[in-house]
This record gives sequence, structure tokens and C-alpha cells, in this order.
Amino acid sequence: MNRIWNSIVGKLWATILLLVSFVLFIVTALLLEFLDDFHTQQAEESLRREATTIGKIVNDHESQTSMNLIIDDILDDETNAMIVDTNGEVTHSFHKGLNKDRIENKVLYESMFYAAEKNNKQVVKEMILPSINEENVMEQYLVLSYPLEKGEQLGSSVIIYQSLEAVHRTTESTTRIVFLSAFIAFILTTFFAFFLSTRITSPLRGLRQAAFELSKGNFDTRLPVMQNDEIGQLATAFNQMGRQLKYHVELINQDKEQLSSILTSMTDAVITFNRDYTILLSNPQAEQLLQNWYFKNGAQEGNHHIPPAIFHMLEHVITFAEEVEDELELGGQFYGISISPLYSGNSIRGAVAVLRDMTDQHKLEKLRSDFIANVSHELRTPISMLQGYSEAIIDGVITSDEERDEMVQIIHDESKRMGRLVTDLLDLARMESGHMRLYKDDLSMIPFLDRIVNKFMQVAREANVDLTFEFLEDTVLISNVDEDRMEQVLTNLIDNAIRHTPDGGSVRLGIQKKVDMIEITVTDTGVGIPQEDLPYIFERFYKADKARTRGKGGTGLGLAIAKSIIDSHGGKIAATKGDTEGTIFSCILPLKKM
Repeated sequence: MNRIWNSIVGKLWATILLLVSFVLFIVTALLLEFLDDFHTQQAEESLRREATTIGKIVNDHESQTSMNLIIDDILDDETNAMIVDTNGEVTHSFHKGLNKDRIENKVLYESMFYAAEKNNKQVVKEMILPSINEENVMEQYLVLSYPLEKGEQLGSSVIIYQSLEAVHRTTESTTRIVFLSAFIAFILTTFFAFFLSTRITSPLRGLRQAAFELSKGNFDTRLPVMQNDEIGQLATAFNQMGRQLKYHVELINQDKEQLSSILTSMTDAVITFNRDYTILLSNPQAEQLLQNWYFKNGAQEGNHHIPPAIFHMLEHVITFAEEVEDELELGGQFYGISISPLYSGNSIRGAVAVLRDMTDQHKLEKLRSDFIANVSHELRTPISMLQGYSEAIIDGVITSDEERDEMVQIIHDESKRMGRLVTDLLDLARMESGHMRLYKDDLSMIPFLDRIVNKFMQVAREANVDLTFEFLEDTVLISNVDEDRMEQVLTNLIDNAIRHTPDGGSVRLGIQKKVDMIEITVTDTGVGIPQEDLPYIFERFYKADKARTRGKGGTGLGLAIAKSIIDSHGGKIAATKGDTEGTIFSCILPLKKM
């Protein structure tokens, strides 16, 4: 029931019924009042005609018997009459039914009729008189006093009275007809109200269902246009709205996906803040940055605090509506941060922060500074020696040919050292820039390594170091490499191992197959490299412990060059501390598939 009254069908039906019921009530009331008056007037007219007829009959007939017969035929069962003379006496009585005397006495004693007889005037009045059909029952009568003219004598009158029960019966019959018509009208109104409501609400229900589907994101929902009226126009407008919504939502999704792709592909961290400093949007780089900061600062999962430095900058931006740029350090990383306010109209609704990782740039700056300092340091010693010995020769300080030849030899050796340093720097620059070309070819690694070992045998004997080569017999290991560059790498590693191995020590060169790779190892029994220096030994000019100084003619670039060559071959080079002593260098190269 509540569903009906809450629907537009019930509301339209109730509205139409109330309107029709109100109209029918007014019309019925007015119609019944009119019919009641009309029937009363008709009864008065009928009584007046009958009174006139009786008056003529009385004047025209001398015979009492014939007059009574004629008047009895004129009067019906509900109508009675009497003729009263000027003295108020009843001369003729035409009464049928009960209570004759009581009715006549009550009528004659009515002062209004008595005055009318005196003045020869017609008088009509409704009176309550005894019933002519039942004892002790009073009914409403319509009484008419009509003056009777007989020659020149005036004063006699015909009093005719009729029970209004007939009028009431007629009125009741008419009322029943009116109420029956009203009931039929009520039923028809209900039927047409429901029909009209259904014609209106059925499309509206379809519109409601389509709206629900539209709210769920089903923008392909369409309404059938079955009419050309306002409802049909509404369906057309709804379909057009659905198409426009689909178009605009697709545009918004495209823009959102484009923005998401841009934010995701950005190397910079982007964070959007609300006015209350909560995070609204962030890209993966920003999430990773904040997550690292949380973990390093002991923050629990779900803690949405931001670094204090960023918070103070954000507070300044939102408070003063000014863009802020600065550089800060977070967890050992350096970031350039820029925070700008976001506006909604004239008010600030938040801010967007862009954090660029400047750590690599800082490292490059440090490497550049270290490189300049190291190059300057490496060049200063030979230049100083060249300058000093050359000045000694120029100044004639030398007293013998042997001293002069010795100084010239020193100048020559230092110039060669400078040449090697410059050559290594140029090679390293070409490798790192990708301009150095590799001449790769299939190379059998075991014979190649055996040749390298034989080349260093004499050097090892002079340094009192045992140099060995270990490999599996009847094994063929072929790799696609540049032979000259690989010789340069192994020469550097073996030479370093021999130079930093004390007398009586050993250097072992080994090769073995690991899945689809070749691993070449150079192991020495020297003092070894400290564990904390191992990650940095492949950097240019890096100086480890004094036990492995470059005081024996090295440029300090050999390992950096070796790493660049191995990397360019798609391999890896690493250094680890030996199990008991020394250092192990391992080079991993791709194995050519046979």
C-alpha cells in the first residue's frame, strides 16, 4: 500500500479522484437542491391547477352528486381538498383516508389561511399534519388556499392539501439516479485515472530504471521513443544526455589515463596535497620515496606523516600562497623540491610538490671533483720530476755523463708514465661514451689464457711468485669477444696480482663453465683489499689500503678500464676477499652455444 501511495500512479489517482469527487459532490448537492425546489414548485403548480379546476366545477355544477364524482376523479390518492365559506365552515369535503377531522381542524385554525379567506388571496404553506395512511404519524403537507368566486359573492375558498411524501419519493428516486451516476462516474474516473497514470508512469518507470543503469556506469542504456509528446521528448533528451555523458566520461578517462601515464612515467616524484596537508595523489616514484622514508624513520604502516622539511615548506606555500623551491636531503638521498599552490577560484585548495632525485648529480659532481683532484695528483708528480731534472740539466748542475744519462732516463720514464696515463684516460672516455669499437670473434678461451700465463711466467719468476693456470682437460670453451681487449683486461688483473703478492706467494688463473656462462678467476695470496674498499675499487683513481698502492708504476685506471671492457661484452667483473688471504677477481662472460 505504501508503495502505491509513494508512487506517482497513486498520487495522480488520488489527485484525480479527489478533484472528481469534489466536483461531483458540489454538482450533486446543487442538483438535489434544485430538484427538490423544482418538484415542490411542480407540486404547487399542480395544486393550483387542481384548485382552479375544482373552483370552476363548484361554480358550474348545481348537483352535489355529480360535483363530488368529478372532483373525486380529479384528485389522486395523495391529494385532498375542502371548500370553506366566508364563516370558516367547511361546505364540501373531498378527503380520502384517515384523520379527516384532525387535518381539517388544524388547517382551518391556521391564522394564515383564515386571513387569506378574508382577503381573497392565494396562500401556500408547508405544514406538519397527521398522515392519511397511518395513525399517530405526522407527515409534511403542502397546503394551498385558493379564493373561490361565485357570482358577485367573494370570501369562499378551496383549500387543497397534498402529502409531500410523493414529492419526497420523486426526489429520492432522482437522488438514487444521481448517486448511481456519481458512482458510475467515480468508477470510470478511477479506470481512466489509472489508465492515464499508467500511460504516464510506465515511461517514467523506464526512465527511472535507465537512470539507475546510467548511475552504474552503463552509458549505452537507451530508452525507446514511443510518443511524440513531452514524455517522448524527455526520452529523446535522456538518450542524448546518455550519449553526451558517455562522450565526456570517455574524455575524462582518457585525460585521467594520460595524466596517470605521464605521472607514472615521470622520473620525478609528484605529490598532491590537500589543504589539511593530507596526500590526495602521488605517483609510484613518490610512494617509493615516502615508503623508504617511513621505514628509515621507524614509521608504521598507515602513518601518513610527511618529512618535516617538506611539511614546513608545504605549510609556507598554503599559508602565504607562494611557490617554494629548495634542495634537501632525505635518507642519504638528495632531492630538488618545488612546491606550488593549487587554486580553486580565488582560494587555495592544496599544493603540488615535485621532487627530483639529485643524488646522481651530486655523485657526478663529486666524481668530477675527485677525478680532477686525482688526475691533478697523478700528473703533478711526473711533471714535478720532469721540471726538476730538466732544470738541473739546463742549470748545469750535472757534473758527469752518468748523472746526465740517469736524469734523462728518469725524464723518459716519467714521460712514458704520463703517456700511459693519458692513453688510459682516453681509452676509458671512449669506452664510457660508446665510441670505442669492439672487434669480436669466436675465441677458444683455454689456449688464449694459456698464452697470457706464459707471457707473465718470467715476470712471476723475477717476483718470486708461483703463477699457475687451472682448467679441466678436454674442455672446449668458446666465447665471442674482442681478443685484444680481453688480453688487456687479463694483463691488468694478472700484473696487479703479481705486483701485490709478496715473495713466495702464488697467483692462480682459473676457468670453468657455469650453465651458459664462462667464469675466469684470478686469485692471489697477497695482503688483500679491505672489505669496505671492495665496492669502490673499480672507480677511477680509487686508492685502497697502502698495501695495494700504485707506487709500482700503475696509473690507477686499470680496473676501471677492465670493468668497462667486460661490461661492453655483456659480462660482469667483481672482486671478493679470499677465504683466508688475498683477493679473488672473477670475470663472467657469455658462452657461445655450439
